[in-house]
Amino acid sequence: METIEPHPLYAGAPKFGIAGNMAGHLEQAGEAGDFTHVAAAPGQPKGMFPYHVPGHASFLAVDPVSSDRLVLPPGADADRVQAEPEVGLVVALDWSGPRVSAVRVLGFTAYNDASVRKPAPKISRKKNWGPHTKGLAAEVVPLDNLAPGGPLDRYHLMSFLLRDGALYDYGEDCAVRTYACFHGELLTWIADRLNDQVDEGPLEHLAPMLADRPARAVIGIGATRYAALPVSDRLQADDEIIIAVYDRSAISSEALRQAVETRKPLPPGNPVLRQRVVAAG
Repeated sequence: METIEPHPLYAGAPKFGIAGNMAGHLEQAGEAGDFTHVAAAPGQPKGMFPYHVPGHASFLAVDPVSSDRLVLPPGADADRVQAEPEVGLVVALDWSGPRVSAVRVLGFTAYNDASVRKPAPKISRKKNWGPHTKGLAAEVVPLDNLAPGGPLDRYHLMSFLLRDGALYDYGEDCAVRTYACFHGELLTWIADRLNDQVDEGPLEHLAPMLADRPARAVIGIGATRYAALPVSDRLQADDEIIIAVYDRSAISSEALRQAVETRKPLPPGNPVLRQRVVAAG
């Protein structure tokens, strides 16, 4: 299999995800109950979780990002993996002493926050089971602001499952601007969580993971709702998962589907992640 190298901006950056930033996703994933006792403002995300922290004294030290494959875990967990189509932001972190003073967006891409659907004390335990277990597209589209009416407001997020030669909608076709927490509010919220999130339920204290004050980070900003698949939505070896963040003002959902079916590349500025699902070992 040809290896597609992730974008250099990903290298050495800590990576986090956001839980509960798209209405209905946690309920579909069967994980809403995990957050019953987590304090969160109505309509806001539940919190952030780490999935890669360079130098951490745990499994989090392993960088799981791949731009071309997704390796299933061994044993029974191989039948429990579900893709999570998301927008991934590459952000700059500004510092004032030990605290993040501001989060600035640098670019965006397509992201697969693949998860093992099983009980675990912390979300991070479901997210990183080794190399090639997360997905980030090789293209990062530069972005210098997240203001209302800005470039990312034109984009939609859509995903597909290719299995046995048949293409299925995997996630709903969602406008990126419909995230519950977005624009400048999202960047402020991320800074707050990195500074002040506590160890609570499935969430972890994040500030100690940033003790070396990294200059940038990668943030998956929340998974979309799933489509009603006629097949199992748990991934299987030889599947292909495709996630696209595309400019809806220039490309229709029908044109996107045709491009995915024919493997025709989209114009630059429309990042697409294609991952072949591979059995462990």
